Amino acid sequence: MTLTSLLREARDSDGPGIGALIAGVYAEYPGIVFLDEEFPELVAPASFYRARDGRWWVLEDEGGIFGSIAVARDDRLGAYELFKLYLRRDRRGSGAADALLSQALAFARTEGGQTMILWTDTRFLAGHRFYEKNGFVRGAEERTLGDASKSREYIFRRDLGL
Repeated sequence: MTLTSLLREARDSDGPGIGALIAGVYAEYPGIVFLDEEFPELVAPASFYRARDGRWWVLEDEGGIFGSIAVARDDRLGAYELFKLYLRRDRRGSGAADALLSQALAFARTEGGQTMILWTDTRFLAGHRFYEKNGFVRGAEERTLGDASKSREYIFRRDLGL
């Protein structure tokens, strides 16, 4: 079975499966905790991103949802923003992250996007390397979320013409 055959748009009913995926990834990092109340978008994931001129996709196999990515337009920044790129540990290195990112970039380009941005926790070092390998450049901006995990994030940008 190919990765593209496992890729589909998220449904509103996918919230618990996506939540389990994110909680599993967070559990790999000391000090990062998953709390349902910090993820209101999981109540109706597909509707949440469609309302923001975006989409959410998942990768799913017989074991459930093992990958996720979302994208939405941010008119304030004149860009599309990437969210929720997570992969279950046993699927990393399989090309799944590349498939998810390709889907999100293609969507943003089709919608007329010129730039993609994302914010990522300072502790997700493997993610930083993945984004840089895929043409994203870390900016000088940082932000603190004030969440239970005491998250600090870096911003990354990519020209969609690349």
